[in-house]
Amino acid sequence: MPSANEYRIKAAELNALGKDEPDQLARSNYINLALAYLRLAEQAEKNAATDIVYETPSSDLQHHQQQQQQQQPQPDDKKDC
Repeated sequence: MPSANEYRIKAAELNALGKDEPDQLARSNYINLALAYLRLAEQAEKNAATDIVYETPSSDLQHHQQQQQQQQPQPDDKKDC
């Protein structure tokens, strides 16, 4: 996965291409792509700062959770007639 700096470099390249582009539509597209790459850079920085580790629960914990689910009282849906 590219780093934030790699996204910024690509954004700068696209911005330069946009400034040199004589066609208004193409220029606008280059600039929009450059902005998208800058947003990707910001997101890459946020992702790099987040440290999430998933650990599979132990079988003892799973067994305990299953027992708790089985022990929960069930609501009585029948109405007294």
